[in-house]
Amino acid sequence: MSFVEINLFGVYVAPIAPGIVVAYVIFYLLRRLAARLGLLDWVWHPGLFDLALYLIVLSTLVLGFASLRHV
Repeated sequence: MSFVEINLFGVYVAPIAPGIVVAYVIFYLLRRLAARLGLLDWVWHPGLFDLALYLIVLSTLVLGFASLRHV
């Protein structure tokens, strides 16, 4: 699995940087959906839940992009 740096106006950006932004947007939408459905009432520690959910979304995106590059 090889990721190439992104040249953004002469500045090289890590290839995970766009994934971090996309993952945050998806995380934010999922968090709002969970709050609206009342699922957050069942969460013991909201900070840990947020971290775990964000890492799950980010790792899913990274693995998904990596598998698409091999197809």
